[in-house]
Amino acid sequence: MKILIKGGRVVNPQAPASRLEPKSAEPALDAIMDVLIEDSTIIKIGKNISDANARRVDADGMVVAPGFIDMHTHLREPGREDEETIESGSRSGVKGGYCALAPMANTEPVADNVEVINFLNAQAEKYAWTHIYPVGSVTRGLKGETITEIGEFKEAGVVALSDDGRPVTNSRIFMLALQYAGMFNLPVISHCEDVHLTEGGCMNEGLNSTILGLPGMPAAAEEVMVARDIALARWTGGRVHVAHVSCANTVELVRRAKFEGVNVTAETAPHYFSLTDDAVKTYDTNAKMNPPLRTAEDVEAVRQGLRDGTIDAIATDHAPHTHVEKQVAFIEAPFGVIGLETCLPLVITKLVDEGVLTLPEAIAKLTLGPARILGLSMGKIETGARADITVFDPASEYKIDVNTFECKCRNSPFNGWRLKGKAVHVIVAGQPRLLDGRLVG
Repeated sequence: MKILIKGGRVVNPQAPASRLEPKSAEPALDAIMDVLIEDSTIIKIGKNISDANARRVDADGMVVAPGFIDMHTHLREPGREDEETIESGSRSGVKGGYCALAPMANTEPVADNVEVINFLNAQAEKYAWTHIYPVGSVTRGLKGETITEIGEFKEAGVVALSDDGRPVTNSRIFMLALQYAGMFNLPVISHCEDVHLTEGGCMNEGLNSTILGLPGMPAAAEEVMVARDIALARWTGGRVHVAHVSCANTVELVRRAKFEGVNVTAETAPHYFSLTDDAVKTYDTNAKMNPPLRTAEDVEAVRQGLRDGTIDAIATDHAPHTHVEKQVAFIEAPFGVIGLETCLPLVITKLVDEGVLTLPEAIAKLTLGPARILGLSMGKIETGARADITVFDPASEYKIDVNTFECKCRNSPFNGWRLKGKAVHVIVAGQPRLLDGRLVG
């Protein structure tokens, strides 16, 4: 099959010179071009390409980017298929512009052995609409006690390790995990939370939690674990990746560590640069997440961290929960929000349009950044590269309606928001998955 993408603004981010590079990626290519695909490969990029045998995809007025990669997704399979499956989650990912998803290991059973990883790979082979790159757990059963068989994970295709949803509280276990993961060149993704400080909490600890009478989760609970993880990464030379950065002091800790040459990377999620804990004032459980929404000062620090390159990637932390689970008192509701179909419009509206990031920098956070952290040969549009491509309209403005989403759940705090930016065409390994905004099988 040949596909010819005509007349789009082709943006191909370029990697920074090193992890110490303070600025986000500048584009290696940013020009109105055509892209010709044959089978699964990009075979030509240039102006005025013609091929009578190719299927034409019109990209006039749109941006042609490397396929987005979500390095932090919860697909709930196996165990909670009522919330999400590999099929439904990857369909949702395609609608959001994603060509690859990295599902976290906190499934039921936990992805803590190669049999579960092989099951995920088999399900992905049958049902996934995107590439699926599993994340294996750091410890057996997410209990923080016994490290998993990392070598077997690597052979099975695991791209990172994480007990996400829980921290690895035992510092010696985390230190050993960094050492063993380093032997296989795998990053350890850390859910940074001192659970002794957050026990019983359900929102950010501060003025709003006092007014609302809800138990708080202090920012210090995140900061102390980030400081510990950086210290252990400095000591071992292992690769630590800080998940879902939410507060100002975390940004500063990562910034300093990078300056010192510590092997640390970081991600944040759209709700942490778009919302404050004011969103909890209505007791809307769709605004309950972990880490919790913080203050305006924290939001500004996260945006600055994205701007100066301290935060390498934007992930969704897509965490579906059923309506029944969320329709309870705020303190009793589960943590988490969906995000695959709202990430791009929030990036365009809250970061690009507000001047925090240039469009190429924003694309790098969705593509090249996660690709480099996970060791994937993705995140670029080049001749000879695999044809994973997202074409989106940055000017398309519309009202978010969660009832139109492909994912199984509706727990989003952004329902009803007017945002800009929409995926129009998505091509995964040369196969059209989204054309003119419609899923194609």
